[in-house]
Amino acid sequence: MKINPMHSLNAYNRSQETQRSKETQQPQKSDRIEISKAAQEMAKSQEFQAARNERVQELKEQVENDKYQVNSQDVARKMYDFWNS
Repeated sequence: MKINPMHSLNAYNRSQETQRSKETQQPQKSDRIEISKAAQEMAKSQEFQAARNERVQELKEQVENDKYQVNSQDVARKMYDFWNS
């Protein structure tokens, strides 16, 4: 009885090619973001835009004048609350 080692090698190569083609055909996953209707309405609101613009302007002035200070304890507390809730 003669055993042909190339036969089993060819079968293995074909199975690997089939496996690779299946992996490449899977759809790519992507990130999504969903904004609620309430948030969309709030963003359109003139009052919200005015308050936001005012706050942004205040922060810009503080940064330009080197008066903006970050409270590290508040940041740490918010991060802790976020990751442990």
